Amino acid sequence: MKDTAHAIAGDLRAHGHEAELIAVPDGEQAKDHAVAAHCWNELARLGFTRSDAVVAVGGGATTDLAGFVAATWLRGVPIVQVPTSLTAMVDGAIGGKTAINIPAGKNLVGAFHAPAGVVCDLGLLETLPEIELVNGLAEVVRIGFIADPVILDTIEAGTEAVTTPGTPQLRDIIERAARIKAEIVTEDMRDHGRRQFLNYGHTLGHAIEKVARYRWRHGSAVSVGMCYAAELGRITGHLDDATADRHAEILMMLGLPTTYRPDVWPDLLEAMRIDKKARGSRLRFIVLDGLAAPTVLDDPGEEVLVAAYAPCCRLVAD
Repeated sequence: MKDTAHAIAGDLRAHGHEAELIAVPDGEQAKDHAVAAHCWNELARLGFTRSDAVVAVGGGATTDLAGFVAATWLRGVPIVQVPTSLTAMVDGAIGGKTAINIPAGKNLVGAFHAPAGVVCDLGLLETLPEIELVNGLAEVVRIGFIADPVILDTIEAGTEAVTTPGTPQLRDIIERAARIKAEIVTEDMRDHGRRQFLNYGHTLGHAIEKVARYRWRHGSAVSVGMCYAAELGRITGHLDDATADRHAEILMMLGLPTTYRPDVWPDLLEAMRIDKKARGSRLRFIVLDGLAAPTVLDDPGEEVLVAAYAPCCRLVAD
């Protein structure tokens, strides 16, 4: 990532632009108010104005942080996102949701701020460890279940083809996932309509990240969250058994987790109650009414919540 940022800065300078680098920590450690304040102070030192632009180079946490800094500096300056991870390419860099974390929860302080552009170089995926690529595929699977079953069919046809950078199969499902997210957020920028369906798997997923103190990767947490959402759909009569079971089957094929610790359920429930999608004291989940047919499930009741978690903690995941 550092080499990529220096290369981009060099290219900008070669074309007559001023370019300064601001380094931030890796991963979720970047999404902190102290890091954001450091960035604001650097922009002040550099004399950064509304005629300038932030260029974010990094994974999903970096694009989230940079977007938030751009949204809040001078009440909004342009940002160009250059995601270097699959998670960021198909999710974090697209759509203008920006945020930092606070002790109470993930992404609770943020703003909507659409990027001026998003540049995805799929060649950067060749530099990723396989585990990072696979974690990004969790977000691709999410799009498959809520909007594009062709993605799921492609994965089921052979996981090697979608976990190897440079293959046409991987390129195709990335393009499909990114295009669908872009279409949805263009239609519903502020999360009042279809965009909320993109939260599939994220209610429990974000709770797991918080309880695990962000030692779990985002994709892994969302993977378990999707299995939980599938069980909620099944129990409440929305989702057929075959489609519910297909969640764990596909995610396990990719090597993603489908279970989490059984001993932390009270902590997970507390974290979900602070989720930004909650309405008052009522929890809100996205479930499926069938394949590629997402819907909202409001306040399912604690008995249902507990019953849906049981299949997600049959095996203990560290």
